Amino acid sequence: MYDTLIGNVLVLDGTGEAAYRASVALADGRIAAIGDLPGAAARHIFDGTRLALAPGFIDVHTHDDTNVIRTPDMLPKLSQGVTTVVVGNCGISASPVALRGEPPDPMNLLGARADFSYPTFADYTRAVEAARPAVNVAALVGHTALRSNHMDRLDRAATREEVLAMREQLRDALAHGAIGLSTGLAYASAFDADTEEVKLLAEALDEFGALYTTHLRSEFAAILDAMQEAFDIARHARVPVVVSHLKCAGAGNWGRTKEVLSTLETAGRLQHVGCDCYPYSASSSTLDLKQVTDEFDIDITWSVPHPEQARRKLADIAADWGLSLLEAAARLQPAGAVYHNMHEDDVRRVLSHRLTMVGSDGLPNDPMPHPRLWGAFPRVLGHYSRDVGLFPLTEAVHKMTGLSASRFGLAERGLVQEGYHADLVLFDPATVIDRATFAAPVQTAAGIEAVWVNGTLSYRQGESTGDRAGRWLPRSGDLRKNFS
Repeated sequence: MYDTLIGNVLVLDGTGEAAYRASVALADGRIAAIGDLPGAAARHIFDGTRLALAPGFIDVHTHDDTNVIRTPDMLPKLSQGVTTVVVGNCGISASPVALRGEPPDPMNLLGARADFSYPTFADYTRAVEAARPAVNVAALVGHTALRSNHMDRLDRAATREEVLAMREQLRDALAHGAIGLSTGLAYASAFDADTEEVKLLAEALDEFGALYTTHLRSEFAAILDAMQEAFDIARHARVPVVVSHLKCAGAGNWGRTKEVLSTLETAGRLQHVGCDCYPYSASSSTLDLKQVTDEFDIDITWSVPHPEQARRKLADIAADWGLSLLEAAARLQPAGAVYHNMHEDDVRRVLSHRLTMVGSDGLPNDPMPHPRLWGAFPRVLGHYSRDVGLFPLTEAVHKMTGLSASRFGLAERGLVQEGYHADLVLFDPATVIDRATFAAPVQTAAGIEAVWVNGTLSYRQGESTGDRAGRWLPRSGDLRKNFS
């Protein structure tokens, strides 16, 4: 007898190939059988007649590092069909970290000082396993986190001795299953790191066949130079590179995704490359004075010195205070912001590209989060695939499952295939949609009928079941073999 039988369902298997109708049986946390399965018996039976079954979505770009431990129910992700999160992006990670004071910007996006209690990567993996979050967790190591461990201040390049100390810490993390290294070179805490610093650090990746991911040094006018720097670092380290949340930010940069994607493809003929993006034309991070402009709206989501200004536009705050935008922003810091800095045509162009995976880049500790935290994956399925017709549903699912699992070395996940771990999402293709908005961002998606994590029913018809079955996922194999 099977544990679960999902009968007569439209299977989107994660490969991008044509969908097909079948019954899918689960047993002992795995996909036990796929086919007609006449007379099959199971403890729990689901009628999939009007529904689709896909691999659980893999969020390759998250900042859930401390949340998978502090808030292990992970409802913002589970409710949209996400069964695996990759943490440690943009150069910031919860481990290995030993803070001397408050977490530097943007590490403060991950939590307060007390939330950084994992001086070694092994400490972090043990904490994840003990917390038993509702989703699986894989992790990158953040360059800025390493810098904060070994440098007296971050507004300079590291010395060779400091980089070598960072590299040993990175090697230890890689030996304990880290997927690779991430950088956030656009942020003030890493901007003064020169290319040679990152190259020397990234050399550790080669030994383990790990991955280099990067929030580029610039997503604005200098984006092509920033991309070339990323390619040079990865080529030096002889490892694949994933460009994080690829975009053309700033009104003067709109329309340049044709050029940017052409550059990505050209690099892909010489080395292993990829990218991720989120399906929105606004970004979100800490309030960065370098991004303050009157070319687009900037919404303040939180402010430590002026919490009463949250949920307001920076321009309105500046007008009330009789200050320039830059002066008002400086007074609000530290703070968070949503930047409406992209063009919809560019978003669609990047999202539909064959090299692109989907990542939410959601900020779970933001009191007024960008709606991508709760809605990114259903938005791809419902808005961009079904309503806009940007790509077929099979391709949408591939970008969120099979492609992601392969690139990030998540063994036996990302496909509906016999013997694979039973990370699955059952949804209604006709009604699935994001409901989170900029005005009301904390809303579950519509059309997500059920979610299984490692064979355990974890979410059903709008509610968590309370059964948490996520696992720590170490890197599997040499990731260079997974790029084409």
